[in-house]
Amino acid sequence: MPPVLHWVTGNIGIHHVHHLCSRIPYYRLPEVLRNHPELGEIGRITLRQSLRCVKLVLWDEGGQKLVSFRDAAEIARAS
Repeated sequence: MPPVLHWVTGNIGIHHVHHLCSRIPYYRLPEVLRNHPELGEIGRITLRQSLRCVKLVLWDEGGQKLVSFRDAAEIARAS
């Protein structure tokens, strides 16, 4: 992305690092990745993949994964 989009989106492409350590502000994320390249190896998803994840809103303890309301209802019926 162009630098202005990194700023506008809060460095969304590397924002997962902020969730590992919430004390890191978004504008310092590129510096953190330069100094700790192992954080850049964390899996990333594409825009298309992220849009498919929008419906995943609940955590399934049994399956240890995010699920949609529809999936949760099916899991409940199966139990």
